[in-house]
Amino acid sequence: MATATIKFLQVPTSQDWVEQALANLDEILLDHAQCERKAAGVAMGLINRYPSDAELVKALTAIAQEELAHFAQVNQWLERRGVAFGPLPPPSYGAALHQQVRSVEPHRQLDVLLVSALIEARSHERLGLLGQHCPDSDLAHFYRSLMASEARHYGAYWVLATGRFPRAEVEARLETLAVAESEILSTLHPHPRIHS
Repeated sequence: MATATIKFLQVPTSQDWVEQALANLDEILLDHAQCERKAAGVAMGLINRYPSDAELVKALTAIAQEELAHFAQVNQWLERRGVAFGPLPPPSYGAALHQQVRSVEPHRQLDVLLVSALIEARSHERLGLLGQHCPDSDLAHFYRSLMASEARHYGAYWVLATGRFPRAEVEARLETLAVAESEILSTLHPHPRIHS
């Protein structure tokens, strides 16, 4: 079982989530595809909102491209397993986290960067758990192969945040958001999801 060693995360994922995910791998894959699609959209949304920030645009263009590549790879796994890509009701995780985002700039930018970092950190942890415990060795290998890029993504969001705001402010706000993130995940969602 994982411990809370993933940077940014306050509480490790529960064994209950691991068991729920492994019992519903097709649904987890379908949700994973949606997560990769949404992650690319978040990066593009930030580019659209802050187009004059050249460093941010460059970093997030690379993330959006990688997320779309992962989206294509997960869709290949769905096809291989005979699962049609389609809509899936999301858990409340993303919406609840985004409710923590302050509406006024520059606080909004900081919060969106840190929420994105937390989501990527949680993805890194959970894909690692799937890579460790998945009974399908090929799928387990696939999940392990994604871990480095998820770590890179949460690191990129952190670098963008600390490059734009005082370090002490970033760290204090991250701690507040990380507590909220763990509280959102304290009750297992009734349906298997990457972030549930």
